[in-house]
Amino acid sequence: MTTLAAGNQFKDIKTVLARQGIFIAFVLFLIGFGIFSEKFLTPENLMTVLRQSAIIGVMAIGVTVVVLSGNLDLSVGSMLSFATVMVVDLHDKIGPLSAIGIMLLSVLAIGAINGILVGYLRLNSLIVTLGMLSAIQGATLIYSGGKNVDIADQENTWFAVFGRGDIGGLATPILIFLGLAVIVHLVVAYTPFGRRVYAVGGNSTAAVFSGIRRNRVVLTTYLISAFCTGLAAIILGSRVMGSQNNVGQGYELLVLAGVILGGTSLLGGSGNIFKTIIGVLILGFIQNGLLLLGFPYFAQWIVTWIVIILAVWLDVAAKRGRLLSPIA
Repeated sequence: MTTLAAGNQFKDIKTVLARQGIFIAFVLFLIGFGIFSEKFLTPENLMTVLRQSAIIGVMAIGVTVVVLSGNLDLSVGSMLSFATVMVVDLHDKIGPLSAIGIMLLSVLAIGAINGILVGYLRLNSLIVTLGMLSAIQGATLIYSGGKNVDIADQENTWFAVFGRGDIGGLATPILIFLGLAVIVHLVVAYTPFGRRVYAVGGNSTAAVFSGIRRNRVVLTTYLISAFCTGLAAIILGSRVMGSQNNVGQGYELLVLAGVILGGTSLLGGSGNIFKTIIGVLILGFIQNGLLLLGFPYFAQWIVTWIVIILAVWLDVAAKRGRLLSPIA
């Protein structure tokens, strides 16, 4: 009986780790860095990390929806560059409101192209979005003429509220990040559309035979991803009040890292928005903690790689019930 009880306890521990491992890891990271750096857990530093993580977090929310459907979106980095350059450039020409509207329509058009190619033409999402990454970066350089853009009157524009403002003592980027997370979580978790996304990601063939329009679901997920990237561009452009042509370079990897750390399966059909938020915050706190401890900047990328590999390994291990593959 003792052996049986011990076995049941071990299974319970494995179940908890599989379901709540990301939250446990998040708490351990906070405690660990807090022990070695007295500045790490101060309210000012925590708010700084949240604010800095907002842009990646907003993008990761949209990419999570795409990944849940069993696809990838690697074009978000270049899309962020394009959208930020456009909204900043148009700000002084046609006003901030019109600039935001035209920019959002433009990124939605890009998302629609991705969605049509992947959803309707059944092309591989990795190849499509990787190619789109290069195409958008080229379009950004053509649009800007290879020059950086800036807002002329940075002190007297309401556009600054998105990146520099605060409401009730809480920074606007944080409010946008958390508000968007709540809305998308409710849509994905409690609406028929959300159930269709999970169904398509879990087994697209079965979903089609169940009457689900796979192509429409995939198209919608890419539109959501593009819209979230547009929101991130508004935050970034508002905070910097300018933009470089390659400002979004590398963001696609950080965003995907946050999604993976949040436990969303790259095979689709498994994951949720709130765990993606935790994954993004883990990345943010790792980078912040390493800087406070005096590690060089490149150490962030090495540690991030190690954490991602561990996260993927534990995700696979949780699904097969063992840490190592049964096949030698």
